[in-house]
Amino acid sequence: MSECYENVSIRLFYNISGKKLSETWGTRDVLVMVLGLSVCTICFVANLLVLLAIFINRHFHYPIYYLLGNLAVADFFAGISYMYLMFHTGPFTKDLTVSRWLIRQGLLDTSLTASVANLLAIAVERHQTIFTMQLHSTMTNQRVVIFIIAIWSVAIMMGLIPSLGWNCICSKDNCSHMAPLYSRNYLIFWAVSNLVIFCIMVVAYSHIFIYVRRKTIYMSKHTRNLKHKETMINLMKTVGIILGEY
Repeated sequence: MSECYENVSIRLFYNISGKKLSETWGTRDVLVMVLGLSVCTICFVANLLVLLAIFINRHFHYPIYYLLGNLAVADFFAGISYMYLMFHTGPFTKDLTVSRWLIRQGLLDTSLTASVANLLAIAVERHQTIFTMQLHSTMTNQRVVIFIIAIWSVAIMMGLIPSLGWNCICSKDNCSHMAPLYSRNYLIFWAVSNLVIFCIMVVAYSHIFIYVRRKTIYMSKHTRNLKHKETMINLMKTVGIILGEY
């Protein structure tokens, strides 16, 4: 039966994985801290402005903007996660317990998963509206809420999985170099999952681009319907805004 190391020093897992553990504050550590905190502050302000704009502007009270708002929430939470990381990294790392280290990484996993899952939901929504030639989706507010709950449920689950057992606390030989307490199998699963989502988004947006290009060429030759053209332009503007989030 494998021995578990739940109450040992973090140093043990860093030694096993071969990853260097900072002992004192160096120039690099200070720069990482200052830069990280600066980026987190910008992230907080920018995403709060997005949420405020969606809340006060009735023109933004549609499913696509609710999803964009949820993306802003996910990015805001990412800022909180990285802020927590900044105060638990560098020389701070050696003082962490196993549970606190897993909390630190779990917050990052949750925020990143929420952002990626939300981008996938937005890609699916834009694909549906583009191909039905509607500026706004016919998706009901209830369905949007279900989407958002599903996104956060998956994100929280992904963040909790390592703490619930998929780690290398009881199997030291499977520790990852990148994240010393994480199982290599879990990191492979997490990376492949995100790669699959990214590929789906690339396919969706490529399909949109090809369709719009063909449609634009056709309209320029065969129609003078300005309203139709304006709808297409507005659809592409929203797609452009979304791609800017990447």
